[in-house]
Amino acid sequence: MTSQIDFTTDYVLTINGTSADAAARVDVFNPATRKVVAQVPAASREQLDHAVATAREAFPGWAATPLDKRQAVVRAIGERLEAHAEEFMSLLITEQGKPRAGAEWEIGGSVAWLKAMAEQSLPEEVIEDGPQRRVVTRYTPLGVVGAITPWNFPVLLAIWKIAPALLSGNCIIVKPSPFTPLCTLKLGELVQDLLPPGVFSVVSGDDDLGRSMTAHEGIDKIAFTGNTETGKHVMRSAAGTLKRVTLELGGNDPAIVLPDVDPEKVAPQLFWAAFQNNAQFCNAAKRLYVHEDVYDEVLAALVAYARTIKVGDGAEPDTGLGPIQNEPQYQKVREYFEDCRDNGHRFALGGELDEDAPGWFVPVTIVDNPPEDSRLVREEPFGPILPVVKWRDEDDVVARANDTIWGLGATVWGKDLEAVERIGRQIDAGTVWLNEVHQYSPFQAFGGHKQSGIGCENSVHGLIEYTNWQTITLNKVADAV
Repeated sequence: MTSQIDFTTDYVLTINGTSADAAARVDVFNPATRKVVAQVPAASREQLDHAVATAREAFPGWAATPLDKRQAVVRAIGERLEAHAEEFMSLLITEQGKPRAGAEWEIGGSVAWLKAMAEQSLPEEVIEDGPQRRVVTRYTPLGVVGAITPWNFPVLLAIWKIAPALLSGNCIIVKPSPFTPLCTLKLGELVQDLLPPGVFSVVSGDDDLGRSMTAHEGIDKIAFTGNTETGKHVMRSAAGTLKRVTLELGGNDPAIVLPDVDPEKVAPQLFWAAFQNNAQFCNAAKRLYVHEDVYDEVLAALVAYARTIKVGDGAEPDTGLGPIQNEPQYQKVREYFEDCRDNGHRFALGGELDEDAPGWFVPVTIVDNPPEDSRLVREEPFGPILPVVKWRDEDDVVARANDTIWGLGATVWGKDLEAVERIGRQIDAGTVWLNEVHQYSPFQAFGGHKQSGIGCENSVHGLIEYTNWQTITLNKVADAV
C-alpha cells in the first residue's frame, strides 16, 4: 500500500501516479552539518513533458469529479500526512534545519490546512433570477497548475497550493526547492493511491526545471513562492502563454513599537516576530522601529531575551533556532554582517560569524539604530540580523515604514489600541498584525502589496485564483427564439 513507504531512502519522482527515477541527481545537505544526506532525481525536460501531458489527460475527469469527492481527497491527504507526522517532522528537521518546535508548527499547520480547506467551496452566484432572465456566475478550474515552492517552509507552502488546486478541480505538478525536496517527494509518493493518475505529480530538479515549467505551453497557472527578483523572471516567462500567476514574494516588514509598551512583556514577542525560523521568513519583522521614549529599555530587554535562545542543530532538543538553510543564503547573510562592520554600525548583540561552526550557523544579531538608508534597513537579509531604529513622530514612522518596494506584512505594538489601529491602517501591506504576529488561517487571505506579490493564497479569495469566472445568462422567454 502506498501509505507504507520508507522515509529514509529511495527518493523518487511521482509522475502519472507512478514512481520514476532520473539519470541526473541533486545533492541534498543537512544545513546543520553541511553533509550530504540524500541524492534525489533531477527530472529531465522529457519527464516534465510527460507529467504535463498526463495531467492534461487526467484533467477532464478530475474537473468533473463531484466537489464532495474532491473535498474528501483533500481531507484524506491531511489524514495521511497526520498519520506520518513524526516521519515528516524528522525529515524536515534534517533537510531544512529548523528545530522540533518549528517542524511541529509546519507539519501540524499543513494537516490543519488540508482539513480546513476540505470544507471550502465556491458555489455558483445567482446575479439575477427574474421571470424573463437568469444570470449565474460560476467558477471553473483552469487546467494544469505548476507549483514552485521554497526552502523555508517546504511542506506548508506546498500545501497552500496543492489544497486549493485539487479542491477547485485542477491537476497540479509540484516542483520543490532543490535545497529541500525530501518531504515533498515523500508526500507525492505517499498519497498517490488517493488520486487518479496524473492529477498530482512531484518533480524535483534545479532552477532550469523551474524555468521550463514557467514557460511550458501545457501549464495554465504558476503558483510561486520565493524572492522578488525570481518572481519577476517567473512573470516574464509566464507572459509567453499568458499564464495565470500567483506570486508570494519578498518583504521588508516593519514592526512599530509605541511608547506605552511594557519592554519586558513585548521583547519575547518582538524576538519571535523577527527571528522565527531563523528569520528565513518572508513575513519576519525585518525593521524594528521603537519609540525613543522606550528605545533603550526595549533594546535591552530584546537583547536579554535573545541571549536565552540557543542556536544549534535542530535535532537537539534544547535548540531554539537552527542554521541558515543553504550555503548561498549563508553567503548573502554574511554580506550584511560585513556591510555593518564596514559602515561602523553598532552591534548590540552578535555580529561575529564562527567560521569553524559545523553547519551554516549565524548568531542572533541585533544592530543598534543604524541609518535609515543602510542596506540592513532598506533590504531583506533573510537571516538573523535585525536593525532596531528609533522614532519620535507618528507621521514620520508611518512614512518610513511605507518607504519600501515591498508590502507583505507589518506589526504594530502598544497599549493604546486606538493608536495601534490608526497606525496599522496606514501601513501599505497585505497583512497587518496588531499586538500579535504570524497568525495565519485557511480562512484568511494572505498576499502582498507592491513588489511583494500578485494575488493571494488561502480563504475563498485564494481558492478563486485557481479558477476561471464564467457567467451564464438565460433568456427565459419562450418565444425568444
